[in-house]
Amino acid sequence: MTAPRRRDAAATREAILRAGVEAFTRFGYDGVGVREIAQTAGVTAMLVNRYFGSKEGLFAEVAEVSMTERTVLTGDPATLARDVAASLVSRTSPDADSLDPFLLMLRSAANPRAAEILRAGIEKHVEAHILDVVPGVRGTDRAAVALSLISGFWLMRKVIGSTALNETDEATLASTLEGLFRLLLDV
Repeated sequence: MTAPRRRDAAATREAILRAGVEAFTRFGYDGVGVREIAQTAGVTAMLVNRYFGSKEGLFAEVAEVSMTERTVLTGDPATLARDVAASLVSRTSPDADSLDPFLLMLRSAANPRAAEILRAGIEKHVEAHILDVVPGVRGTDRAAVALSLISGFWLMRKVIGSTALNETDEATLASTLEGLFRLLLDV
């Protein structure tokens, strides 16, 4: 007789969350359902709803986790422009990992509720981080414009596959971006 599987609420919740991150990043909010996420996590849809309340609740948690992680921004104002530029060029190279918060945002933004959740996460974690690191941009639109530059570059290089951006050497791209970030963030 096989012993019953030990229940571990934290491990179950984490498995669902990981499956949610992957599914929403790959397919967007409207492209995946609770059943598919549950199947990937090895649980039932009922358990997904028990832990997260709903698909929207799971998405909100996925957005929170994804936006909290620092994928491009750093914390040193003295090197912020250089670090963000170098990281952005590295993260958008054609062979870079494709599971990133940008794709979560891009693939889910068409859904109005998902866009609200993403906007809240971006403002709470990403934009607020810039404002903490570079307090001089508080009260201006420059942090939001810097985030728009990051998103636009990510879209054109990684998703669209701009020939010019992918054929330009990475040092040149990083230097150009660094100059733009210095100008925008006054660092």
